[in-house]
Amino acid sequence: MSSQQMTVGWIGLGNMGAPLAARLVKVGYDVQVWNRTAAKAQPLVDEGASVGETVRDLAHREVVFSMVSASKDLEQVMLDPEVGLLTGESVPKIVVDCSTVSVETSKKIREAAAERGTRFFAAPVSGNGKVVAAGKLSVVCSGDEETFQLVQPMIESLGRSVTYVGDGEAARLVKIYHNLLLGIYTQALSEILVLGEKAGVKREAVMDFINNSVMGCIFSQYKTPAMVNLDFHPTFTPILLRKDFDLGLAEARKHEVPMPITNMTRDIVESSIGHGHEQDDFATLLLIAAANAGVELHSENADVTDGLDPQ
Repeated sequence: MSSQQMTVGWIGLGNMGAPLAARLVKVGYDVQVWNRTAAKAQPLVDEGASVGETVRDLAHREVVFSMVSASKDLEQVMLDPEVGLLTGESVPKIVVDCSTVSVETSKKIREAAAERGTRFFAAPVSGNGKVVAAGKLSVVCSGDEETFQLVQPMIESLGRSVTYVGDGEAARLVKIYHNLLLGIYTQALSEILVLGEKAGVKREAVMDFINNSVMGCIFSQYKTPAMVNLDFHPTFTPILLRKDFDLGLAEARKHEVPMPITNMTRDIVESSIGHGHEQDDFATLLLIAAANAGVELHSENADVTDGLDPQ
């Protein structure tokens, strides 16, 4: 059976889950979805997906993807004795999890899946809903290579790059490393923008130069509206970033690797939450940097782009 003929389930239709599931529907997969808030499934139904009333309704699907917020959420949808996907009478052949969760949780679920004859494959992603729509999502994968070959066409439908990093939980580690860098980069960018603000240099000018230099990247481009026009509509919240920093620092302690910059950035993320930005985008690190320097920022109302034109 080709990958295109395999039936697909999708658990979790949040800011990332919904657009990712939609990509699979749009390229022709038979997709059934489940979400705790059922109303969020309607746009996917309009595109051709079906809806399961419970997580276990997806158990007859050959491949089930999941995208949830945290380790405890993944454990619940997979292992809850009353409603979990892997604890019912039947189970899917393959589970592909796209969430950012701890190595310990991933290993626990992998072992539980194996006991039921289900292959568990880790495929955490980098990006947000707009990145998905623009076709620029990146995926890092780990699990046995045979499973990767089976699900690779599906995963490639989700974005522009797929990196296979080996067996077991390697992808969980790489994604955590990635998110540590995400926070550190944003904090460094915030500090130099505040420095420029005090020196009388517009944030738009600084970002334009960075975006067109060797220091520019897709991330700096799509954070430009936040940094210049103070558009903090959430794509990834400080709460979620703090969770990933805690995961990363736990790994650092386990391996006795000092990470002073990471520790300091984690505390600044905590400060952002303490200042009431828990539901804003984590680019509010800029506001914390400004407050520490005694600077009050205002939108520059500049005509800037995030570079994420849909594909």
